[in-house]
Amino acid sequence: MALSYTWKITALKKKDQVNSEGATLEGAVVQTYWEAEGTDESGNKASFQGATPFSAENVPSGSFVAFEELTEENVISWVQNIVDNDPGYAAHIEERIRAEIDKTIVEDVTEGSLPWSDGSEVTPDPEVLDSEDEEEVE
Repeated sequence: MALSYTWKITALKKKDQVNSEGATLEGAVVQTYWEAEGTDESGNKASFQGATPFSAENVPSGSFVAFEELTEENVISWVQNIVDNDPGYAAHIEERIRAEIDKTIVEDVTEGSLPWSDGSEVTPDPEVLDSEDEEEVE
């Protein structure tokens, strides 16, 4: 039961960085903030927010994409490359998304909705609930 993912970049940090050739790469992305939304086969969705640092120190001048020319797809591909090349991190993201999906599909069944009830729902007295939660102090 694989999840399908939708990715988006929520924020970036940039700064001028000198690469290994000694060239200054202006506005190099040094931090990304992103969200991956996972959808299961039943259409249930949950998301995971992450942050991934980057460095342009090993980026050749000829391969550098100026900040003004970046697309969200460019940056998403960088993040996905990091995630895809770290199976433990990818598994962690999927695990967290599945846990959030599980929370959303669990249904609370109250007294009036129990299979053996007569259908009349009893509303608990909040004062009784509060007093049950308190520990007696002697």
